[in-house]
Amino acid sequence: MPIDFTLNDNQQYLRREARQFAEDVLSGVPGAIRDLPSPIERFVATRPFYERLVAEGFLRKCIPVSVGGDSAGLVDLAIMAEELYTVDANVPVTMLSTALGLAPLAVAGTPEQHQRFLPPFLATTGAPLAAFASTEPGGSANAGSPPPGEGVRTTARRVDDSWVIKGRKQWIPSATGWNGEGADLLTVVCRTDANVDPSRGISIIAVPRPDTGLMFEHTFDTLGHRAHIASRFLLDDVQVPSGNLLGQEGSGLQLAAESFAGTAALVGVFSVALMRAAFQFALSFAKRERRGGIQQIIHHQAVGYALADAKTTIEATRVLSWHACRAFDMAAPGALELAIHAKLFGSEAAVRVITHLMQVVGVDSYGHELPLAGLLQDAIALPLFVGGNMGIRRRQLHSLMLDPAYDDLATLESVSVAETLP
Repeated sequence: MPIDFTLNDNQQYLRREARQFAEDVLSGVPGAIRDLPSPIERFVATRPFYERLVAEGFLRKCIPVSVGGDSAGLVDLAIMAEELYTVDANVPVTMLSTALGLAPLAVAGTPEQHQRFLPPFLATTGAPLAAFASTEPGGSANAGSPPPGEGVRTTARRVDDSWVIKGRKQWIPSATGWNGEGADLLTVVCRTDANVDPSRGISIIAVPRPDTGLMFEHTFDTLGHRAHIASRFLLDDVQVPSGNLLGQEGSGLQLAAESFAGTAALVGVFSVALMRAAFQFALSFAKRERRGGIQQIIHHQAVGYALADAKTTIEATRVLSWHACRAFDMAAPGALELAIHAKLFGSEAAVRVITHLMQVVGVDSYGHELPLAGLLQDAIALPLFVGGNMGIRRRQLHSLMLDPAYDDLATLESVSVAETLP
């Protein structure tokens, strides 16, 4: 079987559906948020767009079939995400952040927990939000650090048949909910036993919107993703039933790693989307504008070469990201390494490529009348979030290579596995 990325009929339909929805609906987001001064106002203004996205079944397409959703795998999610994110970065990130918030539940939840927590997210009505509450003030790059390192500082203690959770979380997307009263569901990383190694003392607990004890302290006014909200909040003795523990007590670090694993490949896809939007604008600009000269600027070799380099990088990043996504779908060796490569290469390439395309357009690209400045602002986030490139992702690669059993050719196994499929 030849190695290719030919899309099947369902994937081609998914791409057309997502592209049409983005053009028809998400293209209205920039105008809806443009004149709103605060991050909360901008976020709330996206709710009608998010509701449309839910109504069209796109959130269901982010939730695995194994728990009642419609997601056929990471490749399909990548195809959908690229089309949506190319037109607007805000609403798709809200949706995918909700999917990440549900990931520990999907991976380790019991059938009873699925029945209790998932129905609002599987419905095609409303605007349900979930959030994965992992990062803490002071950073969480060393969440598993043993003493004297602090590691995870949020605690959960058993009181009768309940967990009582106390601590702060920061940079948690959509955690405020639409009205400042909290997301529909938080999956909270917390220390459940301070007397054992973090690999056995950290757990993840599902927290539906509590009546008391959840206090929002700060909403970040971010450089990019201007209508996607991230906050700092206090969990002040929030009480939930003991049955809200996801997976085994003490298995939280492993569960968090499993929940986050595929997200690195999706950041590669986000990078493709932003570069694609910038390239499409710069190419059209170069074919149209003379900038005081005799002919359109695309005829200048420097401009042509810059566009060629940008397109080459887009294609390389997409193939690497799809390769990583397919490796996850096949449970192939090397999937995690490929995903990290996709994030590192794609996220840093996006910043570089968009900057170079701004030089093609010239000083006009520095203002927000054209889209390139906003695309660059969104791109700058990609090396920083879902595991920062410096604090987490490069360290993960380093750890893989330090392992005596590391096989540098394991990333090829996903190719051979895929070739054996009918």
